[in-house]
Amino acid sequence: MTFRPLHDRVLVRRLEAVEKTAGGIIIPDTAREKPQEGEVVSAGSGIRAEDGKITPLDVKTGDKILFGKWSGTEVKLDGEDLIIMKESDVLGVIG
Repeated sequence: MTFRPLHDRVLVRRLEAVEKTAGGIIIPDTAREKPQEGEVVSAGSGIRAEDGKITPLDVKTGDKILFGKWSGTEVKLDGEDLIIMKESDVLGVIG
């Protein structure tokens, strides 16, 4: 299945959470917080201004991003857990 977000929305794959602390303690799934870091899988075309011009998004496919803890809507596409969020929920691009 192909999915293309509309307007200013992005489709994000959450990056894996750390399973072990620096001291070597293994963190069980139930105690692990969901990571706030992800990779942009797909991005919309941008926001249409009142004059009809489209302003492109700052993020693009492949960007590693940070986002807010409660950002977006979790969806399951082709058996994979992904998040759809507005570009405004993205806090920044990593590296």
